[in-house]
Amino acid sequence: MIATLSDIEKKIISQLQEGIPIVEKPFEKLSSEIGISQSEYLDVVNNLKEQKIIRQISPIYDTKSLGYDSSLVAFKVEDDIEKVAQFVNSHPGVSHNYERTHEFNLWFTIAVPPDSSLGLEKTVQLIAEKNNIKQYAILRTEKLYKIGVKLDTEGTKKKEKIKKTQPKIDYQLQEEDKDIIKISQEDIPLVENPFEEYAKQLGISQDYLLEKLNLYLKAGLMRRFAAILYHKKAGFKANGMTVWNVPEEKIDKLGYKLASYKAVTHCYKRTTNKYWKYPLFSMIHAQTKEELEQFVKDIAEEEGIKDYLILYSTTEFKKRRIKYFSDEFYKWEVYIQNGGNN
Repeated sequence: MIATLSDIEKKIISQLQEGIPIVEKPFEKLSSEIGISQSEYLDVVNNLKEQKIIRQISPIYDTKSLGYDSSLVAFKVEDDIEKVAQFVNSHPGVSHNYERTHEFNLWFTIAVPPDSSLGLEKTVQLIAEKNNIKQYAILRTEKLYKIGVKLDTEGTKKKEKIKKTQPKIDYQLQEEDKDIIKISQEDIPLVENPFEEYAKQLGISQDYLLEKLNLYLKAGLMRRFAAILYHKKAGFKANGMTVWNVPEEKIDKLGYKLASYKAVTHCYKRTTNKYWKYPLFSMIHAQTKEELEQFVKDIAEEEGIKDYLILYSTTEFKKRRIKYFSDEFYKWEVYIQNGGNN
């Protein structure tokens, strides 16, 4: 059942998707911006979590900046897709895993740590072999036009300005930083001083922790500290991974155009191979399937594009943020190399 959101709930969801301030009392600052008390604000957020509208509020760390290798992967599963999905999900670097409406029917994102003994290509190869997958595609990002799920209820055609990339400071991760990232990536406590909870676990001062987290933002290690939603409960019943087959010289134009729409939450140029000919990927969210398809049709007609596909997700097998610097990565590699199978 889709929730009916009040104006205050919509404002809070918008704030939390944009990102919470990394300060001593973030919810006090956010609540003052919309004219309610901090306790009222936290009550609303707790209620939105209980209703399964807000999934999690935590840092969105940049996988590549942390040294991880990652990619989108498509499998053509001909047998028991749930069994294959379960095996894929066992890898701690799989954050998203969906069944989609295409002969390549299992789509997942996977990341491996910088000191992985297997590397990404070998990891995917072993997963495929263990599950008798004959055809698959590793679709690496070649260019990023947009990333950032900030759902808007005002229709698919609403545009937004694409923020210019801010210059990043150079920063090399230390062991202490890995400990901070491991603790801070958990769901934020909904209390007056949430960062104090993290600081206690780490045995450091709150001020030092705030300094570090803000440093990660400036260095591009963290994109933002924000909420992710249960899309359907928030009113976005339709989401389609729309892929476009366009000539190389037209990819940038279409990529930037798609990225300008709020309904488009992700847009990438990806690698192609003998199984996959669509280089441009865009994730589009809408309140109805008809609205989504009209949006795609309009863009295709405006740009004279004939070859495109909308791949709908039919089953969500996994969706969670990766727990970076977890020992689970190394345990999984030992398991798979010792003959672990489906």
